[in-house]
Amino acid sequence: MEKKRPLDVTLSFDPYYGEPDRDGEQGADVLPDGRVHFRIIAKDAKEVVIDQFENIHPLQAVGDGAWEGTFDLGKGFLYFFLKIDGADVLCPYLPIGYGCCRPMNFVDVPVKEMDGWDDLDGVEHGAVTRCYYPSSVTGKHEICLIYTPPEYDPQKAYPVLYLQHGYGENETGWVYQGHVGRIADRLLAEGVMEAMIIVMGNGMVRNGPRQRDLELFPKVLVRDLIPYIETHYHVMTDKWHRAMAGLSMGSFHTAITTLSHPDLFGYAGLFSGFLRAPWGSEQEEPHLRLLNDPEAFNAAFRVFYRAMGTEDPFWDSFAKDDEYLKGRPLRLSRETFPGGHDWTVWRRCIRAFLPKLFK
Repeated sequence: MEKKRPLDVTLSFDPYYGEPDRDGEQGADVLPDGRVHFRIIAKDAKEVVIDQFENIHPLQAVGDGAWEGTFDLGKGFLYFFLKIDGADVLCPYLPIGYGCCRPMNFVDVPVKEMDGWDDLDGVEHGAVTRCYYPSSVTGKHEICLIYTPPEYDPQKAYPVLYLQHGYGENETGWVYQGHVGRIADRLLAEGVMEAMIIVMGNGMVRNGPRQRDLELFPKVLVRDLIPYIETHYHVMTDKWHRAMAGLSMGSFHTAITTLSHPDLFGYAGLFSGFLRAPWGSEQEEPHLRLLNDPEAFNAAFRVFYRAMGTEDPFWDSFAKDDEYLKGRPLRLSRETFPGGHDWTVWRRCIRAFLPKLFK
């Protein structure tokens, strides 16, 4: 097999391929036509399949314990489950990301119209730092990743974007899977976005060992994370230099936080996003009250941006939000991109959103 992998995997920039004499040749290759060839060693196995969210691609036994297959899985960033005799197996010879509340194997098939968006060559690069901050809300330390631009000067004040992942993911998603740092580096080099700090928190916070409140993170953000960033980084602290965006669950976090605190945020981005609880809450959602006052809403936000994939399985929820907003003279924008509920769409979203900020 051709020994070629994406640059970014969770554990290694230059992933090693195992000991050939011990592990055998295995992994996945993206072919020139976009199909993916898999070779997996699974001695004594009776069945090996690639499960692409119930779209099953069976591998064939080719001898000496090896299983192979070549499939068209689609384009862009693609999670899948490797199943051996019905059991999920995390393969160390394939790229590893984090999604579906667990480490996940993936492949990244190039998308022609996105070519060059995140290339490393030819531009200066920012840095990503991991920080731990105490939370008064959860009673323990939480984690975040912080992107600083290539020009970063600790003596200079920067605007801040708080950028959130979706359900079952964590603070690493926008860096490893979303390539936000590389996309921002390119946009800065092209002169189409403002230099900013991007803060990515873990939205899957808990308030007990087994208790998860999907509306808890907005409290953590306002009470703990923003004060931590403004204490430890030289940033502008007025609302016109503070933005929030998120994908899927992170979009709901964004809606709750920005609409509940229009004094804190001047920009909002909802990617594959929900204005209202996607699980169909029958209770009043207090953050929606601002939408009933168009004059106050329009004064509060310079940008309120919604974007989603045209094949998203949550399209009905987006359409219901469209209907909810219909007839209200609210200054917001809506954009669609080809694709589903996936990182390929969210890369498109963040690339479109970043140039709109802090103008």
